[in-house]
Amino acid sequence: MPLDAFQNTFAGNPLDRASDRRAKPEWIAEQLASPESLGFAVWNGRPLVEPNPNKEGGDGGMQIAYLPAKLVAELAGGPERLLFMGLWKETAVFAVDLEGPADPADGPLEGLGKFEDLRAVALRLPHTDAAIVATAKQMFEWRRRHPHCAVCGQATQAKDGGWKRQCPSCETEHFPRTDPVVIMLPYHGERCMLGRQAAWPKGMFSALAGFLEPGESIEEACARELNEEAGLRTRKVRYHSTQPWPYPSSLMIGLLAEVEDDEGTPDQTELSEVRWFTRDEARQLLAGEIEGVNAPSRLAIAMQLIKAWVEEG
Repeated sequence: MPLDAFQNTFAGNPLDRASDRRAKPEWIAEQLASPESLGFAVWNGRPLVEPNPNKEGGDGGMQIAYLPAKLVAELAGGPERLLFMGLWKETAVFAVDLEGPADPADGPLEGLGKFEDLRAVALRLPHTDAAIVATAKQMFEWRRRHPHCAVCGQATQAKDGGWKRQCPSCETEHFPRTDPVVIMLPYHGERCMLGRQAAWPKGMFSALAGFLEPGESIEEACARELNEEAGLRTRKVRYHSTQPWPYPSSLMIGLLAEVEDDEGTPDQTELSEVRWFTRDEARQLLAGEIEGVNAPSRLAIAMQLIKAWVEEG
């Protein structure tokens, strides 16, 4: 259940993570063996999906292609590629991480769905499905990037249904990491500023963002990034919402930042260009009515920050 009325893409995972039970190997084994349990597959970061007959509209709705948990366990071949996602009511849900050049939809999963890029298909999925798949993708990326113990260098082993890794040598426990990122829309009076990076699609402008550094508060990170990237001095910072972002493991912390003036200069390292928009211009940007200038993707929290500021006026 959403904690409030506003929810970003990839937020709102409805599963009970059952963290008090997933640490029991015998319980995990029971759930895997149950004919009621379900699972899904992710191949090279792409979820297996199928058409959603209940999706309204003509946008080609999709949904997770669920599989029997026993099949998912067989594909995993052991705990390393298996993740206990949680409980949907009393039904256990698992995910399997598949890798390699051969598409499993042309092999053991033929006829059961199609593997699609998550970024491309996210808005065609129910928001709960998008959140579930994003969680699995982030966890599998963590597993892939952290196979060895940071203390002694030995290979670690999956524990707690895949939510923990433990070193068999020094017994150090390792847990998934989430990288906090501040993403903010600076504004002064009736104008907001957006920036663009040279590598972005032509004409696209978005909110400014940067990683939170050790020893910083969220507000301090916001002020530092605005000063570093655009030479702006921050007066006040307001929280908007957060967004899990599985590329590979960030939490986007959305902010609205009042700044001292409407100048601003791109640093030419992070930003190649900045541009100020009135509320009317920002509204036109969201509607796609400014020729040659594009808003960020509807997937991104940046779009929601712009929309929130526009609606304040």
